[in-house]
Amino acid sequence: MAGPVNEYDTVTETGDPMVAIIAEDDEDIAQPLARAMRREGFDVTVVGDGPSALVTAREGCTLLILDIGLPRMDGLEVCRRLRAEGHTFPVLMLTARAGEIDTVVGLDAGADDYVTKPFRLAEFHARVRALLRRRAPQAGGAEGDGSDHGLRIDSSARRAWVDGEEVTLTAKEFDLLHILVRDMGRVVSREQLMREAWQTDWVGSTKTLDMHVSGLRKKLGDDHSDPRFIATVRGVGFRLVTGE
Repeated sequence: MAGPVNEYDTVTETGDPMVAIIAEDDEDIAQPLARAMRREGFDVTVVGDGPSALVTAREGCTLLILDIGLPRMDGLEVCRRLRAEGHTFPVLMLTARAGEIDTVVGLDAGADDYVTKPFRLAEFHARVRALLRRRAPQAGGAEGDGSDHGLRIDSSARRAWVDGEEVTLTAKEFDLLHILVRDMGRVVSREQLMREAWQTDWVGSTKTLDMHVSGLRKKLGDDHSDPRFIATVRGVGFRLVTGE
């Protein structure tokens, strides 16, 4: 049975179609995904190895669907290089490795989310929708954090600055920062962060969250032992320091 049509808003603000790159060497996985994405209006490019994924993604895309086990250069290295070069488009990892350590390594490389093979097409669509919702501009413009300690975000443009210098964040990192700024001074539980940033009621380990918060702190120049921005509230969650 055919899936629902037009699940996504697949047109950018400039009127161009959204571009999805599928980097997967297994044609039995890549081609059905490509057909499904094209039915939803995406402009889809399929590549089958790491170097091709790197070159193609450097040209820009709306979403990169990246298999971890690519030949010639694995997906983790592709993701690391793209993030190091400042590319912030969402990355959805495909992995046959269901272990938590492998998941954490993938997220630490800069992926925004992952799907473990084999997966249902409905699950894949749900993950993509969640990533694109978080990517979409929000109502509202530039915001200060209200603390006079140098952090500013623009929720509409999804940009952030520290002491006037722009900080390049991944989609997930910005989501987490936006939640903490919105609830500034209040402790935000791990469960709430997982629910809002990952669009899911999370049960179990929150290593995924820890990895993203760690990456966010590094980019903000934050010191875990003496935080300027993000304080850990042990056993509960995180709080944006107000500077008071």
